[in-house]
Amino acid sequence: MQAIECHGRENLKYTTNKELPRLIHPHDVKIKILYCGICGSDLHEYLDGPIFFADETNPITLKTKYGQAMGHEISGEIVELGSDVDRNLSIGQHVVIEACGTCLDKPYLHSTNKEICHSCSIGKYNCCEFINFYGLGFSDGGFADYCVISDQHVIPYDPKVVSDDVAALIEPLSVSWHGVRQSKIEPNLNTESLIIGGGPIGLCTIFALRGHKVTNIVLSEPAEARRKLAAKLGVRIFDPKHPIEELRAMTNNSSGFDYIYDCSGNKETFHAMIELLKAGGVGTNIAIWPKIPVDLYPMSLTLNEIYITGSMCYVRKDFELVIEAFNQGLINPKEVQLLITGKVPLKNGIEKGILELIHNKANNIKILLHP
Repeated sequence: MQAIECHGRENLKYTTNKELPRLIHPHDVKIKILYCGICGSDLHEYLDGPIFFADETNPITLKTKYGQAMGHEISGEIVELGSDVDRNLSIGQHVVIEACGTCLDKPYLHSTNKEICHSCSIGKYNCCEFINFYGLGFSDGGFADYCVISDQHVIPYDPKVVSDDVAALIEPLSVSWHGVRQSKIEPNLNTESLIIGGGPIGLCTIFALRGHKVTNIVLSEPAEARRKLAAKLGVRIFDPKHPIEELRAMTNNSSGFDYIYDCSGNKETFHAMIELLKAGGVGTNIAIWPKIPVDLYPMSLTLNEIYITGSMCYVRKDFELVIEAFNQGLINPKEVQLLITGKVPLKNGIEKGILELIHNKANNIKILLHP
């Protein structure tokens, strides 16, 4: 079958000879890939890796990492089921994939080592000590014709409500949904929220906030094309080239924001988040950071009793809640579709997908690959 495999930093290979995946465990599900989005994590792995591919083998699956098909923003169709698969799953269903690979997968891998880390033991498996992802070190992902996934990661959606291309964005939408849940948002008519960064996760956070019935949203983003897209989605926009005082002035009595989501991830945006929170406000870091420190003055938190928290990817419940929000009309799939700036055949996926996003970032949001 076709696949785009990772063989190291700046070393991706398109092949037509990858072995078709097969069911091994009774809970395995074979999925025909319909679309798979290219994530920022895929780009970081290509440019800066090894990150998720740092070790030779995955500590949970014991599979060799290099040579895996990449891609974890998957929509697909079930074509084969293991003997003990969840009864809510059936052949022909359209599904998305919750892509975390953690200690909780050990029972589905014939592993003799049943120990789980502390995070997994308390239900926060998205913070697993050994976390990798389908398509990022755990096992083969969606840059291929087919993949095999354990059933606890497989969530059906209705293609009559959510088209298959938009369904591939349920994964990044779930990242944002989890971030909004982490902020413990309490929406009311006066709730003022700021999103810093208008990349895919920043734009998806618009929909996550709307799904929580928050409508007073400002998005700060330096790229004009992304600001224009955010404006089409009905939020107020800000160019961070202007003084930060002008951004604060966009709030009621210039008092600051109740909730801020840093979807950019650098020192400047972190400090802006702290400076722009009103008393009692909550700042949530959703962006994945490099290992660099940030100066923090504790009195910045104390004087206004602000809260700073982080959000790590997602759990299955986030996918279910995003799909429910589509079903209830809280998220408009036609608006989400505006985030898709390209659909590229898998055979052209390296040059016209991954490299296009790297070299033409400002004019792209989400490029989908399809077999």
